[in-house]
Amino acid sequence: MPIVLTSDMVAGALKTGHSTRVDVAIEPRFKVGQRVRAKNLQPLGHTRLVRYVRGRVGIVETDYGVFTLPDTMAHGNIPTPQHVYRVNFTSHELWGPAADPKNSYRVGLWEDYLDPASDMAP
Repeated sequence: MPIVLTSDMVAGALKTGHSTRVDVAIEPRFKVGQRVRAKNLQPLGHTRLVRYVRGRVGIVETDYGVFTLPDTMAHGNIPTPQHVYRVNFTSHELWGPAADPKNSYRVGLWEDYLDPASDMAP
């Protein structure tokens, strides 16, 4: 029977401070400096893929290593280890030409949320 995190379990889970980093040798799909596009996923349940980056192109700045994908853990304790990247999005990419060009936004994204970027629109 899968273990599902219920609201009464949240406080205890947060107190443990348990990391979701896993010691598994997995080849990364993306490299620092690579252009990536966040997938435009519309899941019914939990996701850490914030809406404002969906379909947008950014640059991989850092590979944080391998962590368990929280989406699959929240829906049945299914470990899905994969690399997590810090991706930099320009303010123009996220908010349009009226955004301050000096600003950018960095978001931690799991591999399942990303595709290699092409010049084609999503």
